[in-house]
Amino acid sequence: MESGVGIESMLTMALQALDIISDPSRIIFLISGVLMGLVIGVIPGLGGLVGLSLLLPFTYAMDPYAAIAMMLGLGSVTVTSDTIPAVLFGVPGTSGSAATILDGYPLARKGEASRAFGAAFTASVLGGLFGALLLAVSVPVLRPFMLSFSQPEMFAICLFGLSLVAVLSGSSVAKGLLAAALGILISTIGDDQQTGTIRWAFDTQYLWDGLPLVPFALGIFAIPELADLMITRKTVSGDTKNFGKKGQIEGVKDVFKNWFLVLRCGVIGSVLGSIPGIGASVVDWVAYGHAARTEKDAQKTFGKGDIRGVIASESSNNAKEGGALVPTIAFGVPGSASMALLLGAFLIHGIVPGPKMLSENLDLTYTMVWSVAFANIFGAGLCFIFANKLAKIAVIRPGILVPVVLAVVFLGAFQGHKDWADLYVLIGFGMLGWLMKRLRWPRPPLVLGFVLGALIERYLYISYSRWEFEWLSRPVVMIILIITFISVILPVIQKFRKRGKSQNKKSKVSFNKDYLLNPDFSFTLIFGLIFTYALITSGEWEMDAKLIPMLLGVFGIIISFFHISSCFFKSDHEHKEKILSVPGQQTGEETTHFDIQADYGDLTSKVIYSRAGRYLLWCIGYIIIAQLIGLLPAILVFVIAYMRLEAKESWRVTLTISSIMWGLCYLLFHSVLKVLWPLAIIGSWFPVLRSIREFNLF
Repeated sequence: MESGVGIESMLTMALQALDIISDPSRIIFLISGVLMGLVIGVIPGLGGLVGLSLLLPFTYAMDPYAAIAMMLGLGSVTVTSDTIPAVLFGVPGTSGSAATILDGYPLARKGEASRAFGAAFTASVLGGLFGALLLAVSVPVLRPFMLSFSQPEMFAICLFGLSLVAVLSGSSVAKGLLAAALGILISTIGDDQQTGTIRWAFDTQYLWDGLPLVPFALGIFAIPELADLMITRKTVSGDTKNFGKKGQIEGVKDVFKNWFLVLRCGVIGSVLGSIPGIGASVVDWVAYGHAARTEKDAQKTFGKGDIRGVIASESSNNAKEGGALVPTIAFGVPGSASMALLLGAFLIHGIVPGPKMLSENLDLTYTMVWSVAFANIFGAGLCFIFANKLAKIAVIRPGILVPVVLAVVFLGAFQGHKDWADLYVLIGFGMLGWLMKRLRWPRPPLVLGFVLGALIERYLYISYSRWEFEWLSRPVVMIILIITFISVILPVIQKFRKRGKSQNKKSKVSFNKDYLLNPDFSFTLIFGLIFTYALITSGEWEMDAKLIPMLLGVFGIIISFFHISSCFFKSDHEHKEKILSVPGQQTGEETTHFDIQADYGDLTSKVIYSRAGRYLLWCIGYIIIAQLIGLLPAILVFVIAYMRLEAKESWRVTLTISSIMWGLCYLLFHSVLKVLWPLAIIGSWFPVLRSIREFNLF
């Protein structure tokens, strides 16, 4: 397509995309993604991010249209079904339903859970359709704008998006920036495309192609959440008797009665979703706050069971998905952590975000629009029908849930490079993810930095090769870089102003020697050492290969020093605020206090570390068993052993669950996808096993 194509041709491409997505096989994949998204949304602690990371490895063999539709189907509806545990149990299925609890749970306690569901599902589908409409309308508007962009502008936009994510996804600017920088640094591992330099492969061929995204993302997100489920051993339970289909109609009427509120909150969700770094955990609170300030008598009823609070939250968090796709498609900058995984799927299927998505691949772009719209309609419809059934997933015992999901995680991680080392990467980054979660270090910037690292390095290389340093004087680049700098430095200035005000109150600044004993100090110090190592070891490479690693090394050392220094020197006023604040609560300041018991209620530290250690041993044990008898057979042994020895489930439950789960895995991975399993020791002992297709699992 040429750049002069008009609106009429855009409509033609939209209709062509509708024909593409209407293919029965692609509709099946889309609905499958929706079904998985609904199930994942109901399970507290998982959410779309974990779901997409689980789904990503299984899209390798699909055509791009089906793969993207399936992932969008999952990602679009997790914030629809997460309403069920939020309303019934007062526990958010994902962070996107946190604000829904404020009025949804009181409504359920008053016997109006069905009304809350009717309003939430209707608001969700309308918000989701609004987000899809925004995406569709944005395409012709963005197209001429994007076609005028070149590599320097794309590099500046990547930095801008990454800076926003780093600042907004955590409780500390320094922690967010360090996590993002480490993600970019990790992405540089392997063969440099420009010079052929092998960077930090440590004499292992596995790392020549770089670390794979799938085990990396699964380790950072899925492993820590499952660990927490095992450690707490708590099931989400509640009274579901108040649910009925009759009251859902009342909720639907409430939505249309408050149509202007739905429209306003849909706009808020779409616009904020299109800004990289503003995720579901922020959007619903902004929309809820807007409703609380603008609706009549809201100050008297909000938080006590006002249906308008549910409508505001739910219409915004679904609308943000369409909005988040805008920067992902147009600029290659993920609008959220979930979009980072979708961007990973783009790269897997050879899809390059940017101008081509608005020209050569416009049919794929409109396929995404239709996928988001259909997913929201399917998801809301299924929730209306099966809400009561889906709610029961939330009461599944962790002893059953953990081994089943963990087994799928291991299978998914193996799809990275199809190497045993994929499982080692999974465990290694799983430990890192768990530590980051405990120490209040934001994890999304780490993954986003990893995904964006290759794009940033390529855009910088091309910009420097063609224009040297002259590209820095391009007007758009200068504007974006200035905004990026302001977005990073402004929170720091605000922090120092707050510290200055506290000093004006005659508070003394003292050396906080207790920080030496805080794990956050050791963790930050390790970060600083990693960046120091990167700076030193990359000095011998060619300029094009060492430019990004050296810049990251200097940047990481400076930010690590700044963070440690700011934590060492605290005023008396700040110290009191830290003591009075709830440990681990994210209040906009970095939390230097560390108390692992704050995350696990009344559990003692001894019990927490004991269970965390056992969880790690179970993971390592699975890898050992898999290398002995094969990856797929080890799943059956692992699930049975875990459910019997760790969860103390009965033999009847154990054998029923494990056999069904293993049978489904065998049919899907071995019979349908025909996965080539890694060689196991037992296969070397008994070669005849490898000669029979049905038993070639070793």
